[in-house]
This record gives sequence, structure tokens and C-alpha cells, in this order.
Amino acid sequence: MTIRDEVREFHRKGPLPSEQDLSEDGIADLDERQQLLRAIAPPVTDEEAQLLATCFGDDDCFGGAWSLLHLIETAPSPLMTSEPPPGSNLWIMTLWTRYQNALANHICAAPIPDQTTQQATR
Repeated sequence: MTIRDEVREFHRKGPLPSEQDLSEDGIADLDERQQLLRAIAPPVTDEEAQLLATCFGDDDCFGGAWSLLHLIETAPSPLMTSEPPPGSNLWIMTLWTRYQNALANHICAAPIPDQTTQQATR
């Protein structure tokens, strides 16, 4: 699969900026990142998700990290199917936790037959 130009451009900028950088340059970088992120139409491919996952920074980036995480989760396959090593980025760990929760919910979400269905099958 090919990786779209918008994804390459977002990735080229590196990790999301920190919320701690309130300088003019920091705010300009944040604004640019938000525009670049909005330019990526979901869903993303598995390859794009892998590339985008390298763009998480150290904090929430004023909600930008959540937007990035949700975009990554539009890929057809889960990104994190094995536990990341200790000390991994918080957002990579969050993707792993959400994957584990999704598995648990699918296992527990089997429909319970109602009485009508049970009587019809007797």
C-alpha cells in the first residue's frame, strides 16, 4: 500500500509538540500540526497507522494526541497486538490498553438469547 502525502507530511514534522512550549514558535508549530492532522482523512491504512504512531509526543498536546490516537484506530488492523516494552511512550501504552479492553468487550458482549428465541429453538 502507498502512504498518502498528508500522512508523510505530518510524520516529517516529528513528534507532537509539548503543551509546555507556549512560545510563539511553539504555538505556531501546534497550529500547523492541527491543520496537518485535520488534512488526513480517515480511515488510515495499517502502514499509515504505523508511521503516525511514531508522532506521539510526551504529553496530550492540548488534545492533539487523542486526535492522533483516534485517527490511528481507524486502521483496519489494531496497531498494538502485543504488549509494548516497559518505558514505552504513554500513548503507545494507551493504544495497547484500548486493544486489550476491546478484546475483553468482544468476549463479554455475546448476545444473551431472549425467552422467545429459547422457546422457538425447543
